[in-house]
Amino acid sequence: MTSPLTAAEVRRFRALHDKREREAQGLFVVEGEKVVTELSTDGPPWEALLVTADSGLATRPGARVIPAADMARISHFPTPSTAFGVLRLRREVLGPRELAQGRTLALDGVQDAGNVGTLLRIADWFGLDRVVMGQDCADLFSQKVINASMGSFSRLRVVTAPLAEALATVPATVPILGCDLHGEDIRRLPPLEHGVIVIGSEGRGLSPAVAARVTRRVTIPRFGKAESLNAAVAAGIVCAHFRR
Repeated sequence: MTSPLTAAEVRRFRALHDKREREAQGLFVVEGEKVVTELSTDGPPWEALLVTADSGLATRPGARVIPAADMARISHFPTPSTAFGVLRLRREVLGPRELAQGRTLALDGVQDAGNVGTLLRIADWFGLDRVVMGQDCADLFSQKVINASMGSFSRLRVVTAPLAEALATVPATVPILGCDLHGEDIRRLPPLEHGVIVIGSEGRGLSPAVAARVTRRVTIPRFGKAESLNAAVAAGIVCAHFRR
């Protein structure tokens, strides 16, 4: 049996497209049958789980079946999905000496939401301990980041913090690796148990304040004529050497 949304509910869910509204309501949206199904297995509890009658989650306890027309009204996608979940927004806080231990991926001004989501997947794939996002990165809880991460956002420890200040807490014994066209060949990098990989923005690279904290500059050897690599592609290659 379907349960139509009220006009107030439609306004509330549609408002979550906007970052300010997400922060004000303390909620964010996860949309898409695959990622919602994955999170329904062992993810955090849903504030709301809305599905259409043809969704594989239609019989899940707690799911509310709504008309397809209502799903189209609240969807964040041009082509509506069959599942729309709402979760409580939680911001992680970085510990005072947390970056001294383990492997960290740090994002400096990465503003493309698709790249941020893909970078989260990469960190998840390589089993990194955490991702630290500078405050000028794309919003972690935007729909594009959530969907590009394919569920990795829920498995990773992701912290948004002033990046240069966070890197200032890293002891001298822990390398901070920055990608730089004039750095040393990444293939010479030994396996590291502790360290930070810093990925800069797609257009300008590392910001001056963050670059000043880098202790070792590395590069991916170029054999062709491409000017640069996509931030996520570069991060994947660096992480593969970091973890080999």
